Amino acid sequence: MGTSTVQENFAYWWGTQGPWVEEPNVRRSGTSGVQRVFHNGTIVYVKRQTGHLYRSPRYPFGRPTVLREGRALTKLDQLDVAAPKPIFYGARKVDGVWQGVLVTQDLNGFQDLDSWYADGARERYSPDEHLRLFERLAFLLSRLHLGYWQHSCMRSKHIFVKVVTSIDGPQFELALLDLEKSHRRITSLGAARHDLRQLRRHSSWTDTEWAYFLKVYHAEFGRAV
Repeated sequence: MGTSTVQENFAYWWGTQGPWVEEPNVRRSGTSGVQRVFHNGTIVYVKRQTGHLYRSPRYPFGRPTVLREGRALTKLDQLDVAAPKPIFYGARKVDGVWQGVLVTQDLNGFQDLDSWYADGARERYSPDEHLRLFERLAFLLSRLHLGYWQHSCMRSKHIFVKVVTSIDGPQFELALLDLEKSHRRITSLGAARHDLRQLRRHSSWTDTEWAYFLKVYHAEFGRAV
């Protein structure tokens, strides 16, 4: 894709409008917000940022966080880890201030785990059925970590679930969101340890549920974590 095409795409997505899903808020000394946009007969989500940067040894003066998130989503797609598929992401400087945009497909029918539980999921599904969710989650996260990739903000509210009815009972599809801080690690073990510690702190599962998840995760991962 040529530079002019990238610039034209950036200008197009920057100018789209739709209802706010996440009102612009000030974070990282910049602003970030997400709108739901109807595009070519489908729903997409457009994240726009101004001066919203991350810093690293490679970019000590900062780069737009949408670039890191866009690369992470592209990598997860390659690893076959379910997450919103990126349609476009890019950045530009206007009068010395970074602007960034990230466009992703809609996760149709998915709901974050915290809302799912609040809506009565524990009452709707039996304990045995509920264990299927932990099996799917163990598979999803082990695939992420074995790909040397770390989520870095691993909370139950960033795990989305979709229930599919089958002749064998409910089946659970899972996807990961909020990958602004996601990045590659030198070792899969380092990625696993970081994310699992975060998930343990920021989830409401019982000790029994957590133990079952870890048992399946360790079997998928192939070694103790």
